[in-house]
Amino acid sequence: MASLSVTIKTSKKTGRKFVIEMDAARFEKLAATLGLFNPDFLESLEQSEKDWKAGRFRKLKSLRELRSK
Repeated sequence: MASLSVTIKTSKKTGRKFVIEMDAARFEKLAATLGLFNPDFLESLEQSEKDWKAGRFRKLKSLRELRSK
């Protein structure tokens, strides 16, 4: 298993937000590990861009809203 070092900074105000920093090569390794270069995933991105341009979207305040629909 390859190691992946990243820098994580937390928000000093709330502690609920954080920033993850990594270089492009490490990001590509992470994306490949997560399957983000899978053809089905890339096709779903293209479809979501078409839906966005056509106005077929709704804003969510929380990911919990996805469970209820």
